Amino acid sequence: MRKNKIKKDPQSMSFLDHLEELRWHLIRATSAVMIAATIAFIAKEFVFDILIFGPKKPDFPTYKGLCNLSKLLGLDESLCFKELPFSVQSRKVAGQFSVHIWTSITAGFIFAFPYVLFEFWRFISPAMHMNEKKYSKGFIIICSFLFFLGVLFGYYIITPLSINFLGGYQVSKEVLNEFDIDSYIGLVRASVIACGLIFELPVIMFFLAKVGLVTPQFLRKYRKFALVIVLILSAIITPPDIASQVIVAIPILVLYEISIIITKIVVRNQNKNLKNTTP
Repeated sequence: MRKNKIKKDPQSMSFLDHLEELRWHLIRATSAVMIAATIAFIAKEFVFDILIFGPKKPDFPTYKGLCNLSKLLGLDESLCFKELPFSVQSRKVAGQFSVHIWTSITAGFIFAFPYVLFEFWRFISPAMHMNEKKYSKGFIIICSFLFFLGVLFGYYIITPLSINFLGGYQVSKEVLNEFDIDSYIGLVRASVIACGLIFELPVIMFFLAKVGLVTPQFLRKYRKFALVIVLILSAIITPPDIASQVIVAIPILVLYEISIIITKIVVRNQNKNLKNTTP
């Protein structure tokens, strides 16, 4: 009969013990992703017809919002979209099945993201001091909130702007826009995942400030360079028009300024603790 596993003291664990602990955290995190992916696989009508191909339809909320804004500004229907002139097709024998599998896995990762963070937190938390654990209780909630906020931004802003621009762009009327399903879903996936990860910038800066790699002075000093990088990044993940780049750049710059405030708080608390411990 198998004995109950005794929880070891992290300080006395060997390197192999840590690897074994990490393996089980990865197994549980992967299992959560696969369970969510299985649900997404079964609900393919919702995932594809409503979510994936939603930005392709003229009645998508973003297009409705732009149309209402156009009328409000007295621009008639210049920002209204009646039809997106392109079609999506599969050119490979197993194309649709392969897309179904990988899209389900991507959806599973997005939906299971909080639990993946939870397992990551469980792995690193034993090495933290009591005061660090106390101030880091909201880690999973904050990271999940920022990630889902970025996913929504990528889905409702970046994706429709990109699809509308690229779907209607033609070098000649002789060339029809008939996109392969891999290309279309790749654009949606890249926009959503990239924005979700970009919105984690304040959390990343928090940990970099904790280990002393980043200071508020450093971020203020290189703010101009950060602005250039943000504009380049916006040009890469959006259509090549000024309006789209500005829409993407604004929230990233706001996150950068929030990161400065966070690093300032971290450094101030560290200096306060240092003064308290100094005899």
